[in-house]
Amino acid sequence: MICVLHGYSFGLALDISTCADIRICASNTKFAVKEVDIGLAADIGTLTRLPKVVGNFSWVKDVALSARIFGPEEAYRVGFVSQVHDTKDKALEAGLKMAALLATKSPVAVQSTKELLNHARDHTVADSESHVSVRINYLTNMTGLRYTGVWNAAATQTSDVEKALLSGIQKRTPTFEKL
Repeated sequence: MICVLHGYSFGLALDISTCADIRICASNTKFAVKEVDIGLAADIGTLTRLPKVVGNFSWVKDVALSARIFGPEEAYRVGFVSQVHDTKDKALEAGLKMAALLATKSPVAVQSTKELLNHARDHTVADSESHVSVRINYLTNMTGLRYTGVWNAAATQTSDVEKALLSGIQKRTPTFEKL
């Protein structure tokens, strides 16, 4: 999912945007985790997802505890957004262009890649084999490389790999079936 942010992105806007795979914003965007200003902790996932998105607990604690407003340059610097555009219209255009590009890719490969990246975020390559032997929810407990192998084995059961390889040989853009 691609999220385009502009204007004020406080509270719920920040909560929802942390769910996105790719975040793009306009240069006028103002961000804040404001809940402490109203006597609450951010409650719809920001405190769980934001540290994983940016990988910097100190910065997350800074913005979440202070409720300070930060701008697009800081959001880009810490990795919260991947692009900053001059205007809302240019940000939307970039989001639509990215969506169109992703729509040309194999849906199986895109979904697999998203799943594997999310798994890698929460697991190490060398997750202990004792977790694998537990077998309670086998897929989420296997090591990163074995997990990737399972997803790629499933992907090879579709025609997407064949279509991609043939299109490369034939010098054309592949067309994939929707999920």
